[in-house]
Amino acid sequence: MRRRAPRPLSEAIGALTTRLAPATLLGEVQRVWEQAAGPTLAAQAAPVSERAGTVTLRCSSAQWMQEIDLMGPQLVEQLNDRIAGDRVSAIRVTMAGRRTPRDER
Repeated sequence: MRRRAPRPLSEAIGALTTRLAPATLLGEVQRVWEQAAGPTLAAQAAPVSERAGTVTLRCSSAQWMQEIDLMGPQLVEQLNDRIAGDRVSAIRVTMAGRRTPRDER
């Protein structure tokens, strides 16, 4: 019997990541975020919540908030292209370190 060649570790990790990811829209968005946004934008903003199709991103500065706000429709399209269906309807942006009403409870 011939021994099979070892599989690349990246394949095993990719399969494990897919199995362990939460089965929610936010989980799907977080999984594809860097692909959809690109590495530069992904380093400055991250999806932190989702409600009724609106994904909230927390970003590093006011300048990035403005930039992401302008890119909103394009980001929605990029995200929907990478997940199953047109489930993301809008992008909402908050800034890191800023308190929201939910934080004040």
